[in-house]
Amino acid sequence: MLLAQTAFRRILCNETVIESDLNGADCLNTTQGQLSGSDLEQDTAQSDVDGNGDGLILTFDDNRLLPHLFGEHDQHLALIEDRLGVEVMPRGNHVAIIGQSDAQENARQVLSNLYERLSEGFEVQPADVDGAIRLHVVPEVKAGSPKAADDYKAPKDVQIKTRRKVIHPRSRQQGVYIGSLQKRELVFGIGPAGTGKTYLAVACAAAALMAGEVDRIILSRPAVEAGERLGFLPGDMKEKVDPYLRPLYDALYDTMPANQVQRGMEDETIEIAPLAFMRGRTLARAFVILDEAQNCTPQQMKMFLTRLGEGSRMVVTGDPTQVDLPRGTTSGLAEAVGLLADIEGIDIVRFGAEDIVRHPLVTKIVNAYEGAPAKSEPAD
Repeated sequence: MLLAQTAFRRILCNETVIESDLNGADCLNTTQGQLSGSDLEQDTAQSDVDGNGDGLILTFDDNRLLPHLFGEHDQHLALIEDRLGVEVMPRGNHVAIIGQSDAQENARQVLSNLYERLSEGFEVQPADVDGAIRLHVVPEVKAGSPKAADDYKAPKDVQIKTRRKVIHPRSRQQGVYIGSLQKRELVFGIGPAGTGKTYLAVACAAAALMAGEVDRIILSRPAVEAGERLGFLPGDMKEKVDPYLRPLYDALYDTMPANQVQRGMEDETIEIAPLAFMRGRTLARAFVILDEAQNCTPQQMKMFLTRLGEGSRMVVTGDPTQVDLPRGTTSGLAEAVGLLADIEGIDIVRFGAEDIVRHPLVTKIVNAYEGAPAKSEPAD
């Protein structure tokens, strides 16, 4: 650590102030200094520094925000170091960044983005740091998605405001998805578990209901068992389908006050509509979400999509790799995506394993399963 501090002092002593790029914000000063290759070898030992020996200094004006920016025991800085391959050294209201020039720039953008969020009154948790890193180091947007990377808006411009929280995208693809949810009447969110496709759809529905853009939220999901035989489920219709809709409830309670959710259930502002019972209805001024759509048959999918009424918005989410339909049955989701891909006004947003925002092990698990050869199931 003493060697790293020596390098920090040499950067400060050789500093040259340059303008920061914070979209007009003047709360952060950036300083850049040069360390010679020999100085770096002597002072920073085996740290990963490029041959030019560039060092970058960030100066933050509001010291009160820095404990939240750095995290408890500097855990946020440690995460940035681990993910971006840089060395980050705080000293007072200064932060030195040492590493490859592109990694330094990524770290600068991440810290600048997080500091700006704190300045606007938002919290910064480790998940937000992870999201900021994803936003700045993943340049591409999936093929088949509605927007190109060059059209992607800054994170602060893409958000969902609900009564309980303001939700920011944690990956570029989430930013694309939120943009589609907010402007399109029909959106497909396709990808593996943990990418936020269902949670963000429910959050957008809660925000639309709060803003008066729709009169009700309708949640639906095929009642297909994931490999188990649950047998007869007691209770009325709502109690029978509740186990299948638990993830949607969780998202609702996370974005709306509990009493508002309960009241919405009672007056049917929030409606649980089993897919099998939606035939013949016209859903007007509603935000309709179909989750686990890979388990719909083609007939069910066509029936659901044609329920769209005036002033309504519809979101279909699913993971094509987790189909629980009987063998030989075509997934309605796969068919719909193929048929509707070129229709104007419909967005199909595709997520990949790199967009997973759950535990890092989930990404590795998904990659392992996707890379494994398919195995046929034994006959019943």
